[in-house]
Formats: sequence, C-alpha cells, structure tokens
Amino acid sequence: MVKLAKRIEKNLEGLDREKLHTIDEAAAAVKERATAKFDETIELAINLGVDPRYADQMVRGVATLPNGTGKNVRVAVFARDAKADEAKAAGADIVGAEDLMEEIQGGKMDFDRLIATPDMMPLVGRLGKQLGPRGLMPNPKVGTVTPNVAKAIEDAKGGAVQFRVEKNGIVHAGVGKASFDAAKIAENVKAMIDAIQKARPSGAKGTYIKKIAVSSTMGPGVKIDPADALGTA
Repeated sequence: MVKLAKRIEKNLEGLDREKLHTIDEAAAAVKERATAKFDETIELAINLGVDPRYADQMVRGVATLPNGTGKNVRVAVFARDAKADEAKAAGADIVGAEDLMEEIQGGKMDFDRLIATPDMMPLVGRLGKQLGPRGLMPNPKVGTVTPNVAKAIEDAKGGAVQFRVEKNGIVHAGVGKASFDAAKIAENVKAMIDAIQKARPSGAKGTYIKKIAVSSTMGPGVKIDPADALGTA
C-alpha cells in the first residue's frame, strides 16, 4: 500500500487537479502519468446535462476513433448462409445462429461486439436478459443491426466505439492506450467529444456538455475545458 501511495503521489506532482486544460495538454499529462507496468487504457468521462430516464434525453451512438482503440476487438455475428460467409470472410471471430444463441444462453460470451443481420433479430431478441446488462444487444442506431455485416465488422475492429449515457448522466469510453503518442490520444478524444456533441438529444436543455475528464487506468483524472474542446472558448 505504501508503494502504491508513493506512485499516486508521484503521479500528482505538477498537476493542478482543478485546472481546465486543452485537449492536447490533457492528453500529454495523462500519457506522462501512465506509469503502470501494463499498457493502460485511456478513459474519457463526460458529464452531460441530460436525464436519461426520459426518452428524449437518451444519448447513444458510435464514434469512429481515427487511431483505433489499441484493443483487439472480438466480434460475433448472427447471420445465415451467404451473410454468414460474408461475416467470416470479413474477419468475424464467431459466426452463428441457433448455435450461437444457445452458447449465449449458457453464459458463454467470448466477444466484445455483437452484430446481427435484420432477419436474425427475432432470434437475438430472446437474449435481452443476457446481452442487455452487458451493453451487447445489437441496435440499428449504432450500426450493429445491418445487412452490411462486412462494413460493421471492419468498423468494430478498426476503432468504432459505442457509447451510451449512464443513469447518472455520464458517458464513459475508452479512447486508446497509454502507448499511443499524445497527439493520437488527443485526436481520439476530440473524435469522441465530437460524436457525443452530434448525438445531442432533442430533450437536452441548457448546457449539454458540462464536464470532461480524461485519465489512464491507474492514473489521476485531468480536466478538459469544455469550451476549448467544443471550439466555443
């Protein structure tokens, strides 16, 4: 515990926890303080002025990160016949129909993203209890229910990140790895903020993006100035 406390103390050196930084400053500060012995994930947290209990204030969507996530994303696809062949050719890790449904019902979910062709949704719809709590239920709004499975697989493996506001009005998302250059982290952070801004729901009133912070898995949070991030400073 003493060793951990010393590392935390060292990570906080020279960091003003209350200062609002530009995206570039925040990316550099977070990378510098990602000193764990593994490649830490860079995480973005955005507080929104919405109440997701109301349908017209729900925020969800997908952001394409220009530099990818740095994570090997395992993709499963519900498809049959020619579409199943297309999914396999596009690099899907798991492809199936009833057999895949039975695996998921049995608790086996060895994938990070689930894609389905529209005709498979009656089957997939039976899995709400298993997929819903993990945020894995395919949805046309984020491009995971689609006849174009090859494109969806390419997007998932290439840096497409789904986001959904939590009940407390916060969106959390991984936007890269500590091994990325600070400039690439900054580009990914900007892409995620832009996507969330574009997903502003009709029911959002007043200030939409209230607070932004970025951190690494084991590092301190660094605040970003929303006005600077949105170009309104």
